[in-house]
Amino acid sequence: MDTFIKQRIKAVKKGDQSAFADIVEMYKDKIYQLCYRMLGNRHEAEDAAQEAFIRAYVNIHTYDPTMKFSSWLYRIATNLSIDRMRKKKPNVYLDAEVSGTDGLTMYSQLADEGASPEDALESLELQQMVQEAILKLPEKYRTVIVLKYIDELSLQEISDILNLPIGTVKTRIHRGREALRKHLGHL
Repeated sequence: MDTFIKQRIKAVKKGDQSAFADIVEMYKDKIYQLCYRMLGNRHEAEDAAQEAFIRAYVNIHTYDPTMKFSSWLYRIATNLSIDRMRKKKPNVYLDAEVSGTDGLTMYSQLADEGASPEDALESLELQQMVQEAILKLPEKYRTVIVLKYIDELSLQEISDILNLPIGTVKTRIHRGREALRKHLGHL
């Protein structure tokens, strides 16, 4: 895959826009999920992911081929998400009541994956609690928790994305987990 990405990047630098479309196709789901976990809002995540790809395209000439491309792209998306968190508090939460309904939340709008209603409700409640707890974390802990446990990146990748020493990443992960434990202690 690395060779394919390197070929696509060379093609983009030569002006081949379709090569960048291949890159977007490869990373769009992961970048969206990262942004969603950071921002907690589907629309904000879509906007941030789209902006991350636009910035990557515009700044592709600054990409250092000795660095992993995915780390470079994750850094862009992470920084954009952090900027959005700082600029605006989210005004829509998945547990917010949908107007015009009788107590339904945004979670009730999610598609059923075939689990029994009881299992689905239990899973949905747990996901909701975890997402709420993640959103309550300070941004520096939220970022590393999402990158480590949601996106399953290595400590080195997180270090590269955030431009932090591995020791700092480990400390933030530890403190983020402790904060999550406090928020989710009743489970």
